[in-house]
Amino acid sequence: QVRLVESGGGLVQPGESLRLSCVASGLPFLKYVLAWYRQAPGKQRELVAAMSGGGKTNYSHFVERRFLITRENAKNTAHLQMYNLKTEDTAVYYCNANSGGQEPRDYWGQGTQVTVSS
Repeated sequence: QVRLVESGGGLVQPGESLRLSCVASGLPFLKYVLAWYRQAPGKQRELVAAMSGGGKTNYSHFVERRFLITRENAKNTAHLQMYNLKTEDTAVYYCNANSGGQEPRDYWGQGTQVTVSS
């Protein structure tokens, strides 16, 4: 059974930092692209950042070099380090694992709340 478990969310003030973690189990971690998505109230879920098993990264434009996605493949873990958080970063952040290929397998975590407020 595949599981993705996020942690690290919380309440911070604008300008502060947070580090999210996602621990995966039940899948060949290196073969999956790990991504972070977020969904704010009343908005669609959107991609934040993604990283392949080989280390290739992709960031959405709104990240503006404030976020860094990393992987610890030996620990089946992905991280999203977020700096200089803004109120508009407030959302539920979800971890996603996607196998790619012709018949992709796609898995989601339960999400972790990030609230940026003064």
